[in-house]
Order: sequence, then structure tokens, then C-alpha cells
Amino acid sequence: MKKLFGILMLAMLIASQSLWAAPAVLKKIAPTHWWAGMKNPKLQILLYGNNIGGSEVSLSATDIFLDEVVRQENPNYLLIYVDLSEAAAQKFDIVLKQGKNVTRIPYELKQRKEGADRIEGFDASDVLYLIMPDRFANADPANDAVAGMREQRVDRNEPFARHGGDLQGIAGRLDYLSDLGVTAVWLNPVQENDMPEGSYHGYAVTDYYQVDRRFGGNEAFCSLVQQAHAKGMKVVMDMIFNHCGSENYLFTDMPSRDWFNYRGDYVQTSYKTVTQSDPYASATEKKLAIDGWFVRSMPDLNQRNRHVATYLIQSSIWWIEESGINGIRQDTHPYADFDMMAHWCRAIAAEYPRFNIVGETWFGNNVTVSYWQKDSKLAAPRNAELPTVMDFPLMEQMNAAFDEETGDGGGGLYRLYDYLTQDIVYADPMHLLTFLDNHDTSRFYRNEGQTDNIDRFKQAITFLLTMRGIPQLYYGTEILMAADKANGDGLLRQDFPGGWAGDAHNGFTASARTDRQNEAFAFLQKLLHWRRGNEVIAKGTLKHIAPHSGIYAYQRSYGGKSVTVFLNGTGKEQTIDLSGYREILPAAQAVDMLTAKTISLGEKLTMPARGILVLSF
Repeated sequence: MKKLFGILMLAMLIASQSLWAAPAVLKKIAPTHWWAGMKNPKLQILLYGNNIGGSEVSLSATDIFLDEVVRQENPNYLLIYVDLSEAAAQKFDIVLKQGKNVTRIPYELKQRKEGADRIEGFDASDVLYLIMPDRFANADPANDAVAGMREQRVDRNEPFARHGGDLQGIAGRLDYLSDLGVTAVWLNPVQENDMPEGSYHGYAVTDYYQVDRRFGGNEAFCSLVQQAHAKGMKVVMDMIFNHCGSENYLFTDMPSRDWFNYRGDYVQTSYKTVTQSDPYASATEKKLAIDGWFVRSMPDLNQRNRHVATYLIQSSIWWIEESGINGIRQDTHPYADFDMMAHWCRAIAAEYPRFNIVGETWFGNNVTVSYWQKDSKLAAPRNAELPTVMDFPLMEQMNAAFDEETGDGGGGLYRLYDYLTQDIVYADPMHLLTFLDNHDTSRFYRNEGQTDNIDRFKQAITFLLTMRGIPQLYYGTEILMAADKANGDGLLRQDFPGGWAGDAHNGFTASARTDRQNEAFAFLQKLLHWRRGNEVIAKGTLKHIAPHSGIYAYQRSYGGKSVTVFLNGTGKEQTIDLSGYREILPAAQAVDMLTAKTISLGEKLTMPARGILVLSF
């Protein structure tokens, strides 16, 4: 009898607590809104707040159906899955009931903008200009530090501190970029990084739906995209699905421990992501590489958890729809789950058929890079579905080739010829992102004070901008910014001179640049403007001839037009017999676009040391 009485009292106590439970207090909702008419009618809504997990859920909506309510280990979370198949744009409430307490959470299903699904992605007709927002230009010093955020220090003398650059600063330099001739801007991560230190680089996201307020917030980002589009430029957004920042609420108060690999406990990755394609890899080694954490402050997300996968996929679709970006660069792509990332690529392509994604595929050989490209024969029957991959091996070859004397059987420009003969491993060589450097590597231009390597710079730029693929330039390349990775990543990401009021030097104006900087700027600008809208380069086939006498020549052809490039890879004048080049010389003379001179192509051709010809036919 006593036992029965105890059970009854306990039941009454639970009932009374439920009856008088405090109203649900919402801290986060993700996504904050959505759109009617998306190809995928299913929507996950993540709710985060104190003890909301036990709430009864209903919707005050028309033709929006509650598919599933998922309660997590942590009672502070609720995952709601809804079906929007028949839903029109509307405002409604998500209703949470706990006993007598009812909490109404306003939600909006917006109408899609006309043509939202026809966003044009970036391709080989574009040249991307990579910017680290904290280091490019500061238009609003008032947002350098934001009250309540963990990292308050702003110190431009400290390479690893925040320097104060913002999105408004980039927007104010769009005319400069348009005048330079680039057609797309790729931004290192702009999403919130509320980390106690090192937050300037952006790769430890603490809120996937919020642009960092120190950059100007969501409104500033959407405004930047609109302004760039108005000037004919595209915008590429950096995203990170492999990991987040350790101050992300999803980690500090985990929905469940299986949202993160190794159940949220720090285990260091081996960085050997080649195990994803290695036919002989052990399961243990593969798990350590893929599930291990990039660094301690970046917990590794478990994309095999269907809720995590949906959360990440929806966040990227939300940014495309919300801002109109033209592409995504996915950081550390091979560190994440292969199947989930392929599913993500398919989901993006279904909603935005013309969109483009480039994954960071940092491997030392083209075979492994090619494994990750969409429709790779090497990966079959698996398919990464990733349209564009990063050609890191070519970057390494270019950084060596233009330092060396070219021999007919190796070294110098022969490196480039030999590497390109291996393009058979790629499903689509035109969808390779090509680059001389980026925010993680030493800058291509060197200025040791010993030798002037402007010829090395000009030849490399010419090759980059006339070769197959999608070229990317790192900010400051045009004014010969130099930095060695051996001195730390912070210095690879130095401030663009003139981006801050009171800077002693201003790289944005010709009058303040040195003569050598203006020479480099003018050379790059001429090539970029010539390349813009040039279908021979954007779509043309490639034919090349092995280096002879140190001279490498190749032709791009499309629609009855062609461009032939000659590069002298030696430090001396060379004269070559043109009889072996007739296949890529469709006429007896052509105009060199660099000098506007007409070049006669008779029996022989003489080129100066480290000379360049870009011949238009």
C-alpha cells in the first residue's frame, strides 16, 4: 500500500510540475526563416532553449504539415521536421505547450525571388579574387570590437590578432576590383567566429546563420553581394562542414554527443585524408583521419548523424537563397564524410542547377585530387559529386617551374608541360581551380632584396590566366605583396596597404604605388581585361608542344578563333624554327596582345630572355 501511495504522489508531483512549468525561453532558431516553392519540400527547424525538449509541438499554419518531432538527449533542444509540399508563403507560429504554458514562436515562410533558382555559378570565364575580410579594408572602425564578444583585442601589429577589416570596406573597393578586371570575389569565412583568440581568419564558426558582427552582420553581407552583382561581379562564400568552433552553442551545450565525432571528446586527426581514396587503408587509420579533430578548438562534426547533415545542408541553401551568392568554397572537403558531402553537392545542384562548388582538395598529386571531382572514373562506382576541385599540384609545379631554367627533357617550364599531359586523370580539367598562392601558402612573389623576379611574376601570371581551369588570385598579388609561410600564417594574411585610414602607403591608387608595383598592376590588369568575356580562354580546347630550346608553346581554340602563347623559360635570348609549330599557328602573322604589335611568323622566331608572346589569331 505504501508503495502504491508513493507512486501516486510521484505522479501527482510530476503532473503539477508540468502544469506549472515555466514558459519555454527560446535562445536560437535555425533557420530563422525559409521559402515556399523550394525543390526539396522538407524543412528541419532546430529550436534551442531552456528545457524545451518536453514540449508538445503544433503549428498555426495553412498546408504546412508536421512530419516529425525529434527530441535529443539534451532537453534544451527540439528538432521539428515539416512538409512544405503544398504550402504558400505565409507567417505562422510554432506552438510549444508545457502544461498550461504555451509559447508561440513566430516563423515566416517567404516567397522566393524571381529567378532565385537560376543563380549563375562561377566558371572558367571568371577570375576569382580571394580576400580575407579582416585584412583588406576597414570602413567602419566602430565595429572593430563588439561588446559581449570574446575577442576584443584589435592590434594591427600582431599577425594573429584582429585588424578590423569589414565587409563595408570590401564594398567600398569594388570599383578598384572591377577596374583591375577580376570577375568574382571569394571571401574567407564571414560567419560568426566568437572565439577567444584567432577569430580573424573565420574558420571556427560559432553560428552558421550569422555573419560576424565585426564584419557588419548579415545585412552588410547581403548588401555586398548585391553591390557586387550590380558591378557584374560574382561572390563566392567560404563554408566549413568538417568542424565548427568550440564556442559554438551546438558544442558547448550539445544536442546529443553523437553530433560530434568521438562523442565530443578531442582526438587529433592524422591529416592523412588520402585514406578516403586509398584502396589499402585500414579502417582504424581512415577513422582517425576523417573523424579526428582538425585542432582542439575545432570540434569535428559527425555528418553521418542525419540531423547534423540536414542542419549543414540547409544552412548552405539558406545563404544562397538569402544573399544570392554564386558559389561556395568548401574548406577541408576530404576531412568530412564522403557520402554526406556527395549528398550535399546533389542537394545544391537540385535547387540551383547553374551553381558551382569548389572543394579544398589539398593533395600533392593529381591522381588523388581527381578522385574528388564529380564523375571521376577513379572513384567509380562512388561519386563525390563535387563540380570543382583545387589544383594544388599545379600550384606546386608553377612555384618551382618559373624559378628554373627550362630544359627540353625536364625542369622549368617542362614541369608544366609534363603535368598537363596527365590531365587524362580529370573528369573535367576546365573545372579545376588554379592558383599561384592563397591564404595558406607562401605568396608567389618573392622580394628578398637580392634579385628582381618581375619576369618570373609576369610569366606565371600569363600562364595562369591563359591555361585551362578557373584562375584565382590572392589579394595583393597585383601590387607584389610577398610573404613566406615559414614566418607564420598571420603574415601570409597581412593588411592590404591603404585599407585603413592613415596608412603610410596606399596600394589602391597608382600615385601611391611604386613604379614596380604599377608595372605589375598594369600587366595583370591588361591580361584580366583581355580575358574577360574571351570565349577562347573560357571555353577553348588546349593543344601544346613540348618545350624546345627552353620555349614552351600552347594554343587555345574555340569557335574559329585561337590564341597561341609562347614562353621562353631560359635566361637568354632564343631563336627557334617555327616549322614544328605550324599546327598551332593558323596564320603567318598575329597580334601580340601584350604589346599590340603585329608579329611575323615566318621560318624562325626570336624571343628575349624570359620573354612572353600572347598571339591572337
